[in-house]
Amino acid sequence: MGNEPVALAADDRMSPQEQEALATGLHGDPFSRLGRHPSGQTTIIRAFVPGSETVEVCTREGTKALCTLTRVDDRGLFEGTLAPSKARNGYRLRVSAGDHTWFYDDPYQYGPVIGDLDLHLFTEGTHERVYTCLGAHVCTHEGVMGTRFAVWAPGASRVALVGDFNHWNSAQHVMRSRGGSGIWELFMPGVSDGAHYKFCIFDQAGAQLPLKADPFAFGTEYRPNTASVVRAIDSHPWNDSRWMASRGARQHRAAPISIYEVHLGSWMRSWDAENPYLSYGELADRLIPYVKDMGFTHIELMPITEYPFDGSWGYQPVGLYSPTRRFGTPAEFKAFVDACHDADIAVLLDWVPGHFPADDHGLVKFDGTHLYEHADPRKGFHPDWNTLIFNFGRSEVANYLISNAHFWLEEYHLDGLRVDAVASMLYLDYSRKDGEWLPNEHGGNENYEAIAMLQAMNARAYGLNDGIITVAEESTAYPKVSAPAYDGGLGFGFKWNMGWMNDTLDYMSREPVHRRHHHHQLTFGIQYAFSENYVLPLSHDEVVHGKGSLISRMPGDRWQKFANLRAYFGFMWTHPGKKLLFMGGEFAQEREWDADNSLDWHLLEQADHKNVQNLVRDLNTLYRETPSLHRKDCEHDGFQWVDGGASSDNVISFLRWGGPDTRPCLVLCNFSPEVRQGYRIGMPYKGFWTERLNTDSHFYGGSDVGNGGGVEAEPVPWHIQPYSAMVTLPPLATVVFEYAPRQAS
Repeated sequence: MGNEPVALAADDRMSPQEQEALATGLHGDPFSRLGRHPSGQTTIIRAFVPGSETVEVCTREGTKALCTLTRVDDRGLFEGTLAPSKARNGYRLRVSAGDHTWFYDDPYQYGPVIGDLDLHLFTEGTHERVYTCLGAHVCTHEGVMGTRFAVWAPGASRVALVGDFNHWNSAQHVMRSRGGSGIWELFMPGVSDGAHYKFCIFDQAGAQLPLKADPFAFGTEYRPNTASVVRAIDSHPWNDSRWMASRGARQHRAAPISIYEVHLGSWMRSWDAENPYLSYGELADRLIPYVKDMGFTHIELMPITEYPFDGSWGYQPVGLYSPTRRFGTPAEFKAFVDACHDADIAVLLDWVPGHFPADDHGLVKFDGTHLYEHADPRKGFHPDWNTLIFNFGRSEVANYLISNAHFWLEEYHLDGLRVDAVASMLYLDYSRKDGEWLPNEHGGNENYEAIAMLQAMNARAYGLNDGIITVAEESTAYPKVSAPAYDGGLGFGFKWNMGWMNDTLDYMSREPVHRRHHHHQLTFGIQYAFSENYVLPLSHDEVVHGKGSLISRMPGDRWQKFANLRAYFGFMWTHPGKKLLFMGGEFAQEREWDADNSLDWHLLEQADHKNVQNLVRDLNTLYRETPSLHRKDCEHDGFQWVDGGASSDNVISFLRWGGPDTRPCLVLCNFSPEVRQGYRIGMPYKGFWTERLNTDSHFYGGSDVGNGGGVEAEPVPWHIQPYSAMVTLPPLATVVFEYAPRQAS
């Protein structure tokens, strides 16, 4: 069976130059020639199928042959004609080569996959879910199952889709240009979940660039391979409706929030030398029960957005829309989040919009131009990390990032984002010398474009996702980080209190005999403690790069080191602000954190370490169950000094208030190794004050100096309080009393 003998109109005939361009993948608009096209009273069918010898046009079901195409180029270009009615419902190609025959569904017969509204919103930079139109999406298009691909590359002369479905042949599947939007798209019938792919992009001069991973890929290959992977991410049957309805109250500024920061690659490892990482499923079985038992309310994951270099710990991401393949698939990560919610544990993700690496397969000069980054290194290069900086002022780039934040909250049900290195985004001169940065239009150092992007990100995140939180790692005095954008703020829910962390850690590292000269480092933080909604962080940054572990920074002999750390944790958990502790700190890991090895879980066989773990568990319980210790973490009337000036004693004392329906707590911290007997402390109420927690208890490895369960406040004014009591202050310890008047019998 041959072609129907119908002559082609002159305009429908291919020139030798066009045939050459189609056969080599150099044609600028292959949809204008390939596929099916009306020509007078007939329909032209053209197909490019490399490696084929014969090509037949069949019905879509493949049950009936309609015509045989003529080979017009030995590299696999065929054409022919048939009556329009025969291909009205589409067609499939039956291809033969040698003894092999297979069906091929020609992608060039299908229409566009992105609608005009999506194109308009994308170009405008206001698309709320831009990831729903760009990237790779398993779908049904024109009645056929397959995957639609789309990529933004406005500086490209052409873009080809390559993958394991076409033997990575850049000539076979050149994509359709959607004009001024800069988007290139292609529907690939039959391609499904698990297919590997990249984009072969040619710059404006026609030069081929390194193969690029999809910026919107939902999946990736296991490193060191770098291909994107088609993933259908909408198939997980979520079971967390109860959690989602209640998480707003659990994450309110008045709620107890205690965060366990985790690097999944080194929390615990397997014995498999080839793949030492625990899977998302194994982590769900081990990490979640541990966090639950320890009393933490949140897990904060160090970045799991796909990253090529293990040593970056995830802070140099390439696949912002893909959970790293190191631990499993997107579906398995969703199951992990679901399991966290079932255990009443919130999940925060460390999100990194501040910079990206210059790996060839990533965003750098993506279409031959500085598409995602600034061209001028004074704005586009990070000297601290040798990475590139997003062009926050380009609407499509800002939309890419803002939609990405929303993507993790919506698609993966994450409960919040901790945004890394915000200070580096806010200031144009961050870590730069004079002459190495460009001022803004007013001559200042504020990065207005980054500020606008962060404000828009927070507005969209909170506006579209009930009950979530965003947290800024911001180390400067930039105002109103956790204030709404409409009030001139950045719109974050919380901010890390880096000043508190730096001051108090420095104080604790000093020998007690010298602490009296640095007493202000304990007390200064209260002066600004309520200017933002603060999180008190003892993060991974404090146990790397030669800083040592927390326990190693404590002074004294072994007993004193552990006592100091216990007293410090007691101070932290009773100080205003939400809590964050990096993994390993809860059992006093002795060596500095190593991302390439598991935590030293064997240390829990030693009483000193087990006792610290017990203390952290009890501190979380006390914090969670005692309203006065958390309800007003972010409000000035939740804190009151009793005596913040006893520097010669290395002692501080303060009250925590939770409101009229709660009982206040009195906190005393003795950062001296001396036992202080008969130490009078002012109290606001007469009656019994229960000793709720004492970090010197023998349960935690202490000397068991205490107050016999509590003290009775008597009508002796002290510390500007109407009542007081004589208390015993244990050495290097924090003691917490709660007002608990005895009922009359």
